[in-house]
Amino acid sequence: MRIFVVKRGDTLYSIAKKFGVTTERLSYINALSDPNRLSVGQTLVIPGDSFPQGEIEVNGYAYPNISDAVLNEALPYMTFLCPFSWQMDASGGITPIDDKRMISRAYETATAPMLTLTNISPSGGFSSDIAHAIFTDETVQATLIENILSALRSRGYYGVNLNIEYVYPFDREGYNAFLRRLSETLHPKGYYLSSAIAPKTSDEQYGLLYTAHDYEAHGKYCDRVIIMTYEWGYTYSAPQAVSPVNRIRSVLDYAVTKIPSGKILLGFSNYGYNWTLPWQQGKAATVISNTAAANLAAANFAQIKFDEKAQAPFFNYTDPSGVRHEVWFEDARSVRARLALVSEYGLAGISYWTINYANRAGFAVLESKFTTQKII
Repeated sequence: MRIFVVKRGDTLYSIAKKFGVTTERLSYINALSDPNRLSVGQTLVIPGDSFPQGEIEVNGYAYPNISDAVLNEALPYMTFLCPFSWQMDASGGITPIDDKRMISRAYETATAPMLTLTNISPSGGFSSDIAHAIFTDETVQATLIENILSALRSRGYYGVNLNIEYVYPFDREGYNAFLRRLSETLHPKGYYLSSAIAPKTSDEQYGLLYTAHDYEAHGKYCDRVIIMTYEWGYTYSAPQAVSPVNRIRSVLDYAVTKIPSGKILLGFSNYGYNWTLPWQQGKAATVISNTAAANLAAANFAQIKFDEKAQAPFFNYTDPSGVRHEVWFEDARSVRARLALVSEYGLAGISYWTINYANRAGFAVLESKFTTQKII
């Protein structure tokens, strides 16, 4: 496998001829919507021999509406599948999702399905109050844990993934105590426990996203810890990289001092954002898949640039109504740069948010660097 950066004058035919592959194969693996139109600066994955450096674990979050085709393409590369998400309530109840198809397909591909539990409220959005109710009442915790065990047994899950966010800072120790209690219940029964935590650079990092996520406690009680190293560029931010490597490195420098590196799964964004310009505070960007971003650049004859510091691609274009846009996304180069961190820091692997978007080129880069460990 090679990564080729398109230059002015290149065509799919000339690139295919240069590397001895068919244009059809190049178009398929790179999901080109118009094979006759490429962007300067666009990356193309060139299929060929791969020489993996080792084996890693790969987690993938997925919404239940994921298509069969996309799910089937992704599962061979997954160690864990996290259907998103079962929701807990303030009394310890949990609301299931339509996950039976996903669990069945996971087992067919030797992928371990994980019951993903969140504090998302029925009205949408993470609820600090739901988390507070759980972390401050042992009776409610007992109810929640019994409901979790029942769900694990009835659905055949391999374990639990906690994705509990926007926790009040003063609930930090309550969250830690709940982690301990849950781990002491699950582990003797043979169940796995993982958690997802915010990207911190110090233990003193304060805020609703950060304070209650105690890296040391998660590293102690969980089998795997997913660090959500994405969303620097987000819906309401100024245009910027979603997962800048320089920012991720700062997080990992701190994380490995608190969590055993062999327990860490590096958060891996599989999407980008499209902002309108001039950017205004409070104006929302739209989510765009990486494939759609590259095809959008080609359709608008936009040159794709690459931020060396962030190790991320971006481009500008003008839409038919005359509005300027800036798009940041992920390509084969940014995937390769983030995978290099796995080796550098000795991490257990990576965690995709999400696998709902097709990711052939990204998986090809992954496959060239690592094989995926299957644990069931």
